Amino acid sequence: MSQTVVVTGASSGIGRATAALFLAQGYTVIGTSRDPERIPAANRIDGVEYRALDLADAESIETFGAGLPAVDVLVNNAGESQSGPLEELPADALDRLFRINVLGPVRLTQLVLPGMRERGAGRVIMVGSMLASFPLAYRSSYVATKAALKGFAHAARLEVSPFGVAISTVEPGSIATGIGERRTAYIAADSAHLADYRTMIGKLDHNEQNGIAAEQVAALIVKAARARRPKPLYATGSRAPLVFALRRLLPAAAIHRITARAHGLKR
Repeated sequence: MSQTVVVTGASSGIGRATAALFLAQGYTVIGTSRDPERIPAANRIDGVEYRALDLADAESIETFGAGLPAVDVLVNNAGESQSGPLEELPADALDRLFRINVLGPVRLTQLVLPGMRERGAGRVIMVGSMLASFPLAYRSSYVATKAALKGFAHAARLEVSPFGVAISTVEPGSIATGIGERRTAYIAADSAHLADYRTMIGKLDHNEQNGIAAEQVAALIVKAARARRPKPLYATGSRAPLVFALRRLLPAAAIHRITARAHGLKR
């Protein structure tokens, strides 16, 4: 029997590429979108079943979860990007970001874990960001959500592994998906941080425009989901093998300075 995979945020970018790859490998794929009816025809994949899910809406998550069949693989991919100096981030924007990037995926995971545990098999993949391992100025809220998601995954994998269930985090580096065009920004025109912020955003946008393809991340997600012994963490892009090796060798403060300087910031 075909296994069922749920991919959140499947209408574009990493989610779309992941849904397509799982489908090509014989899985039954349920892809989510806030409004499936508005997915452009060019982005739709024949064979993927699209269902509505708004991770910012608790009722939407419960309704979606109640209608799911047995789920073999859950890919928590959907999320939003945010930037701005910490002191200028609005409380309501922070609340929304954490609901979408952390609390929504965690609740969805809670809904599928009992079935996985009872069947003695299952995979949950959290799609994070290398920024969770290499924090960057003016991305504190986004970094915090991805670090929180990884924290849930790393701790919970120890709870579910005796039942044949695995939870892994996939951390992409810079990806050419156009996410920078959808990133919300909160910074005042007279901000004391404006010059540094513009420098960082310019470097960030350049890196993303020249980043890896979504298909490369999708391949790693599928690899993690199909592994007999999944690792806690997978990373790709932004010279991941080299920078993670440096992270093991150098003090945290040195890594933070290197990351800042790579984005034009003198720290």
